[in-house]
Amino acid sequence: MALTQPHDLVLILTEEGRRYLLELEPGREFRCPAGRVSHEELIDQPYGSWVATDRGRWITLLQPSTSDLIMHLQRRTQIVYPKEIGYLLLWMDIRPGKRVIEAGTGSGAMAVALAHHVQPTGRVYSYELQEEFQETARRNLERYGLLDWVELKARDIAQGFDERDVDALFLDVRQPWEYLEQAQAALKGGGFFGSLVPTVNQLVRLIEGLERAGFLGIEVKELFLRPYRVNAHRLRPEDRMVAHTGYLALARAPYQRPSLPLTLDELTQLSREALLARLIEVLRGVMVAKARQRRRRHRPVRYD
Repeated sequence: MALTQPHDLVLILTEEGRRYLLELEPGREFRCPAGRVSHEELIDQPYGSWVATDRGRWITLLQPSTSDLIMHLQRRTQIVYPKEIGYLLLWMDIRPGKRVIEAGTGSGAMAVALAHHVQPTGRVYSYELQEEFQETARRNLERYGLLDWVELKARDIAQGFDERDVDALFLDVRQPWEYLEQAQAALKGGGFFGSLVPTVNQLVRLIEGLERAGFLGIEVKELFLRPYRVNAHRLRPEDRMVAHTGYLALARAPYQRPSLPLTLDELTQLSREALLARLIEVLRGVMVAKARQRRRRHRPVRYD
């Protein structure tokens, strides 16, 4: 039977359904609308047990989940919410031993989830330009005991990433399409790429950038979370729901970066042989594309 210990992080659940994340410290007191209770009364209690407050109301002691930790962390920025994080962890195959890069540490919500899943043998490399935001993330990771699995780096990712052949990379920055070359240089062939953007304008530019850079299997997802009022006699949806928080753009990294169209200045600097080779490459691509179109046009219709 697991008992609460001093300095444990516990989740307090009240009769009304309110949730509080609390670090147990002898000599302190917990207060909420349900009443007051000393931390000593909460220590050495089995998880799942009930404790009475001074107002005769009951609170329950629970072990916090990763979702609870994320929703109660100290914030200085907008965070990635559990509904997107959960999908990303599965889609990017985040598990023990994986090496993962994230850019845009912010308050550390994604770093908390990644570190929880890559431990004990994996590693998270988290980049953030604003040092004050990264300091907030550092405190959150230290509080949750996850800092040992996260390497925090304060710098502009336009300079590139230090790591190579990582398993997955997540961009939570305003203009992710500007850093796809740096992302591809850090990812292993077939590695997982993910990004979260809030507007359609950003999403279109990101998709165009992924296509130009030769990323594979591009997908776009939007996730909605609809809670219900838990009443067995009058079960119905809540009046409010967590609807749009962002668009997920997902893709896989190619093993080699395909050659991109050259600018006019670059073309004028090519030798005759290099220019001819480029022209042959373009013509071959046009011929292949037309052949595919003909095959699709003459493909027999099936009525299964």
